[in-house]
Order: sequence, then structure tokens, then C-alpha cells
Amino acid sequence: MAARGTEWFEDEEFWDVFAPLMFDGNRWAEVPEVVDAVESLADSSPGNAVLDSCCGPGRHSLEFARRGYRVTGVDLMDTYLEAARDSTGAEGLDIEFLRADMREFRRPGGFDLAVNLFNSFGYFGDPAQDLDMLRNIRASLRPGGSFVLEMLGKETAVRDFTEGEWFERDGWTVLTEYSVVGAWEGLRNRWVLIRGAERIERSFVQRLYSGTEMAALLARAGFGKVRILGSLRGAAYDQKAESLVALACASGV
Repeated sequence: MAARGTEWFEDEEFWDVFAPLMFDGNRWAEVPEVVDAVESLADSSPGNAVLDSCCGPGRHSLEFARRGYRVTGVDLMDTYLEAARDSTGAEGLDIEFLRADMREFRRPGGFDLAVNLFNSFGYFGDPAQDLDMLRNIRASLRPGGSFVLEMLGKETAVRDFTEGEWFERDGWTVLTEYSVVGAWEGLRNRWVLIRGAERIERSFVQRLYSGTEMAALLARAGFGKVRILGSLRGAAYDQKAESLVALACASGV
């Protein structure tokens, strides 16, 4: 197999710079409500083993552990994992954090629940690797286990599309520009941060899936029953959808 090239999300500097913008106080404050919704949606309960894929600084991992779940958080960024471990130690929690690539990580039958939250899917350069990741998650679930995926859906991206905006956060002026890739195959994001004479710019593409496309991809990955929803609270995926949420079951063999 040919070696993979380095992709934008493997740039530690990007995450170090943009972390305060993406994970501000409001994002941390919403975590208990998010985990409440996931528990209800997946009919999960404390004591279960949870895989938090692309866990970032461990927001959801920490909350699951506080509730008595056995948690494994997987991410590529050392700085995020270090921050997550620091928070874990400060709270006296027991969480396994691993630096691993979800295109390769699998722990057969190791988990009752897997989550991929906060729009962390669809960034691989090769779309076939999206399927690789989902197959690994499926293999890592016990029969009857559940997978909850939350992301930007193609339908909501079209409905809410804007060419750009700007805002102030954490001492930065943040300019954003968005453009459509192909026939709505993806959304190109360009972020520019300005603080005095300092300027930082990054761009990346997120692949977009419609509800039916995501359901078909999960079925190809080996999941059984798949539900496509419009929020973590279980709303319909219709014209009022907040995001695309997939609830997939790992059926027994």
C-alpha cells in the first residue's frame, strides 16, 4: 500500500491556533446536554464501554466518564490528547486516550457505543477512507452496539449556505469564506484570523453527504438498522433539521 500524504488535519499548528475558537466556553457548557441526548438516542447506560472517535480535547469523553462509562478517546493530535489527559487527572477520572488514526484503529468487539460528534467526519482526501473509518468503528462494536454520528448534512448545507461571515472571538477578528466543491460534493472553508499585524490563514474541504448517501455508506460499512435524524434529540431530518445525525446498529452476525 502506498504511503499516505500528510493531510491538513494532521497539522498540529492548525489545531493549536484554532482550538480557542472551536472549543470556547459555550462549546464546553453544552456537553452535558449533548451526552444526555446521546444516551437517550442510543439507549445507553453507565458501565458501557464508549469509543469517542476524533475526541479532540476530550469534552465528551470526560462527560461520559463522569457518568460512569468506560471510555476510550482516539485522536491524532498530541496536544489535544495531552490536554484531555490533564483534565482527566485533575478530575480523578480513568479514561484511555490513544493517539491513533481512525482509518486504521479498530478494537474488535470492544465497545457498546461509539460516537463521532461535533462535525468531525468527511475530511479525508480520499472518500474511500470515510468507508474505512466506518468499517473500523463497526468492527469495534459488540453485536447490538450503537454508533452515533453528528455532522453537517448536504441538505442543511444547501439550505443555510452563505459565502462568508466575520466575528470577533478570543481577541481575533475571524473572517470565513465558503464555496461549493463540485456538484455539492463538498464545502470549502477558508478561515482568516487577524490580530493586530498577525494574520493566519487556513483552508480545507469537508465532504458532504445527504441523508440517503450516509445511510447507504453505513450499510456498506456493515451496520444493520440505520436511522437518519435531524438532531441529537431525535428530530426528523426534514426542512427544519439542525444537523445530520445517524444512529446505526451493529447487528449480530
